[in-house]
Amino acid sequence: MCGYQGWFRADGDGSGEGWSHYGERGALTAATLHPDFWPDVSEYEKTYPTSLTNKDGAIARVFSSVDQSTTDLHFRWMQQYGIDGVFVQRFFSGLRTADRRKKSRVVLANAIQSSQKYGRAISVMYDLSGLRNSGEDCSALIQDWKELVDELKITSQPTNNYLYHRGKPLVVIWGLGFPDRGYNIRNIGMDKVISFLKNDPEYGGCSVMLGVPTYFRDLKVDTNPDPYLHELIASADIVMPWMVQRFTPLLQFFDTTRYEDQVKADLAWCVARQVDYAPCVSPGFSWYNMHNHGQGDNAMLYPLNQIPRQKGQFYWSEISGAVNAKAKMLYVAMFDEMDEGTAIFKCSNNPPAGVQLCDLEGVPTDHYLWLTGEAGKMLRGEIPFSTHIPTRENIK
Repeated sequence: MCGYQGWFRADGDGSGEGWSHYGERGALTAATLHPDFWPDVSEYEKTYPTSLTNKDGAIARVFSSVDQSTTDLHFRWMQQYGIDGVFVQRFFSGLRTADRRKKSRVVLANAIQSSQKYGRAISVMYDLSGLRNSGEDCSALIQDWKELVDELKITSQPTNNYLYHRGKPLVVIWGLGFPDRGYNIRNIGMDKVISFLKNDPEYGGCSVMLGVPTYFRDLKVDTNPDPYLHELIASADIVMPWMVQRFTPLLQFFDTTRYEDQVKADLAWCVARQVDYAPCVSPGFSWYNMHNHGQGDNAMLYPLNQIPRQKGQFYWSEISGAVNAKAKMLYVAMFDEMDEGTAIFKCSNNPPAGVQLCDLEGVPTDHYLWLTGEAGKMLRGEIPFSTHIPTRENIK
């Protein structure tokens, strides 16, 4: 399963959100550009012209995530390459009012329709980004889930492709235990949210997955030291540690071993506490443009192509490490995240001229979709385990 942001907007797409996540406020220019990758839009039904130009002089175009045709294409790719489905992100900042919640449901509603059409799974992932540290609690999540069940029929569609875990619909809450977030996990009512999702007589009966930092076990490094995090994990069903940016191919042998050892130790910890475990894998990382285009101090902190993909070698080293550690599921970060350079969907080898962007190092634009499908096959035992990245020539 992959994470699915669905947050890219284009001027003229009807959302009224301008070029959100393609750029800052106002016009989309080289100076305001956000992503570090550029989408391959050759298969999209609807695209939108930008002020940027391709190297051949043609106008550079992008898709919008609010278009049903966009979601439809993405789910068709999932079916084509054997990807089981996606966790559709719902950010806390979009849940505070009824109007915001309704507006933010467009992509999710499209995903429900496309999941049925292509036989893919979907699940709701609540991201606590945007939660204020001024005493705000998470009751908006409870209200949103009620509306999704009552109005969107999220778990009771005639053709129900909602993801179930151990016989129960799975809801994910991401963003607990990170020290760079101002909210205190003891004061946001998370225990009530989890209890509601699991036990409410009308809206409950769910399984819950929590997204936490990499070093959640030891409560150190990238994790807040408060042991209350462990209490919350014990009340949930699955834990998914966010491992993006924590490992690099620049220390290939060391980090490959370290990643696998991390997964093994996490699994042992979870087994002892009767909690299931989903390790996180990603193809690379880069957020140069997102952070002021590498100007000033950012040049050292956020270089372009910070965690190189190495044509899929890094991605496959994490995948094979997790499978070899006996993981039973994989969380892929992310399907469509170009801002942080983790997207596995089709990105361009020929991004627009005059801007700093990564390309796919000459591999086919569907390379990471295909590798993700192969990862699923290896996870399920349909192809032999291998630490060597597969090639299409030797796959029958």
